[in-house]
Amino acid sequence: MDISEAMHAKADWASADMPVSEVARMMKADDIGAVPVGKDDRLIGMITDRDIALRVVAEGRNPDKTRVEEVMTKDIVYCQTHETVEDAIHLMDQKKIRRLPVLDGDKRLVGMLSLGDVSHSVGRALSGELLHAVSDHHP
Repeated sequence: MDISEAMHAKADWASADMPVSEVARMMKADDIGAVPVGKDDRLIGMITDRDIALRVVAEGRNPDKTRVEEVMTKDIVYCQTHETVEDAIHLMDQKKIRRLPVLDGDKRLVGMLSLGDVSHSVGRALSGELLHAVSDHHP
């Protein structure tokens, strides 16, 4: 199955210069834990609820004055619409991540693929293996 059949087609992104507090409100409104970050119409990172907790709250930074670009995760792991869900599962397993931005052939953000999307698209055994892999305890 192609990723384009399993992904959430709607994917908002945050601007790199947006205050972290605004992204947190987006996360709350959409009940999500990760938002792609864009600059000059290109994907440049991801900001997660974990980024906010560890790089803003735990460090005592002001979320109204801290910009997304300062605390986002810069190493972007993504998949493309023409790949299969199985390809995405292997990537998520390898990188130990639960969400992937989905890019089209022009490298434009067209959706997000989450662990939940995978679980609704493939068999229970395969989605269970992925859940186990990305949920491994840290040593």
